[in-house]
Amino acid sequence: MTANLRNIAHDTSVGDLHAVGAAAAVPPLCVALDGVLIRSDLSLESLFASLRADSSLIFRIPFLVARGRAALKAGLAERSAIDPSRLPYNKSVVAFIRQQRMRRRRVVLASASHRRLAEPVARYLGLFDAVEATDGDTNLEAEKMAERLVARFGDRGFDYIGNVAGDRAVWRRAHQAYVVGRKRRIDKRVAASPPVHLFAASPTLRDVIEVMRIYQWVKNLLIFAVLIANNAFTDLDGWTKAGLAFLAFGLCASSAYLLNDLLDLQFDRLHSRKRERPFASGRLPPTLGLGLAVLLLLVAAIIAAFLPWFFAIVLATYFMTTSAYSLWLKRKVLVDVFVLASLYTLRVIAGAAAAAILPSFWLLAFSMFLFLSLAMVKRYAELNDCRDDSGAAAPGRGYNFADLEVLASLGASSAFTAVLVLALYINSDSVMPTYRLPQAIWLLCPLLLYWLSRLWILARRHRLDDDPIVFAAGDWVSRTVVALSAAVFLVAYFGLPSNFK
Repeated sequence: MTANLRNIAHDTSVGDLHAVGAAAAVPPLCVALDGVLIRSDLSLESLFASLRADSSLIFRIPFLVARGRAALKAGLAERSAIDPSRLPYNKSVVAFIRQQRMRRRRVVLASASHRRLAEPVARYLGLFDAVEATDGDTNLEAEKMAERLVARFGDRGFDYIGNVAGDRAVWRRAHQAYVVGRKRRIDKRVAASPPVHLFAASPTLRDVIEVMRIYQWVKNLLIFAVLIANNAFTDLDGWTKAGLAFLAFGLCASSAYLLNDLLDLQFDRLHSRKRERPFASGRLPPTLGLGLAVLLLLVAAIIAAFLPWFFAIVLATYFMTTSAYSLWLKRKVLVDVFVLASLYTLRVIAGAAAAAILPSFWLLAFSMFLFLSLAMVKRYAELNDCRDDSGAAAPGRGYNFADLEVLASLGASSAFTAVLVLALYINSDSVMPTYRLPQAIWLLCPLLLYWLSRLWILARRHRLDDDPIVFAAGDWVSRTVVALSAAVFLVAYFGLPSNFK
């Protein structure tokens, strides 16, 4: 969030809550941080930011956990740098706090996150008189937070704004309980006064579907490539297993996308377009994203158990590679595009593993050069758009603007090499016995040359704003090329009707 929240105007949605705290002797207002003041969780954000900065930390986390949650939070807070000006603040909560401050009410930030993370937020907003947060050996959650606030303000001597089940322990010792988020059943006796529900907001199914990136599943159609390349159109068992592989790969890919978005939170908030993603904008909490990623990966593993064992190895390799890419490899120049290209090719190999078909040399060679070009055009478009939007190099990447022409040169070379491999395949001995009219396949070469050349021109014109395969799925010219290619393939396989001869 780039706008300074000190300038947020009064939120009219607060409505009749203007009267709350109007009495002269009102208790101090204690405000939780995670999920209340901000629509995120700073402890989880510090975990992802720390892993993003140093992927080897994943091996040291168990030792921090063994020392206790307070030590874990301290270790993560020390290793992470979170900009408070970019956090997704709950504007309604900030407006309510400002309203109470105008009435000279004392306001305290009460956070289970570490003090190193909470204090910069308090300083940035300038709305708090004090900060109570995890520090030293004390993890201020639930009962510990209740004890700290009671020790400072007395039993029933404070109001508390919270949102999770653990806050019930604090509400029971508070004078007034405020509940942020969707309405839920809360015992009316948790505080001296009945609980007040404020600022209703909850995740939507649309946001959940968006972070799963179902539209990216179109890439998984590559799983069926080996069946088509081997003309296994009547292999019902192979197509059934490939269908299960498609579903498993989709769920696994969605899990990887979720983890990638969580790891990239800080960088996404600096991007003109990505900052509107559900996690970066705060529409979805990172806790939900982490739980959903684990669930999707578990379901994918269950589906893989019904397929040949080699498919499970390919799926595991895909997930580990994408995780390594998100944690480390995406910041390595050229390594990132080679990894992206390999992830495309792994889909082809996964289809072969599921259907128990050995992929040909020609298919793998063609895939390597084609997908390397697509990976480079994706990176080129991203870097080119970033230059126009922000004037700075792409955040979280290893490239700068001087690399644009090199990427274009290498990507175009890979594209033309892929077409050359296709041409050599058409002229190979393996084609003649397979197709009735193999000469027709030559028409695929100009079609592919046109499509790849057009992609690069669109990228240079800033008109390629997504993964090239996903872009092609929504581009009528690309769909036309696919339709013509399919027609060429059918003519080559079945030959021309008799009346055309």
